[in-house]
Amino acid sequence: MAIANRKTAKILVFSTDKISDPAIDMAGLLKLHYPPTVYTIAVPCSSGIKTKWILHAYEKGFDGVFIAADGTDCVYGETCVEKTGRVIARTHEAMKSKDIDPARLRMAAICSVCSDAFVKQIRSFNEYLLKTLHPET
Repeated sequence: MAIANRKTAKILVFSTDKISDPAIDMAGLLKLHYPPTVYTIAVPCSSGIKTKWILHAYEKGFDGVFIAADGTDCVYGETCVEKTGRVIARTHEAMKSKDIDPARLRMAAICSVCSDAFVKQIRSFNEYLLKTLHPET
């Protein structure tokens, strides 16, 4: 689905409530600017995100999905990074089968004080989505 005359992409962010969500909150408190069309859903661990949730986001009109993962800081176990990687791989395959560009799904480890890193990731993702989905914007 193309972006209709927008200067920002509609991005759904899955953040983890103990690690990446505080960084996202802090970005707002610090008045670090990122697109206003970013929506967040907090989850306990990024490895629990389901492929069907991500695909549902595209069906509902989101241009991109960003997973703000805990990385090695996950409080739920050392295998979080590997499990989340498998979720992403499965989702990329499902996206390909539905003719959705797998690059519309991104993931990065965002620590609890990484507000600047989160904002940079989202700005970059927004630019990519605008350029690829609606190059005239």
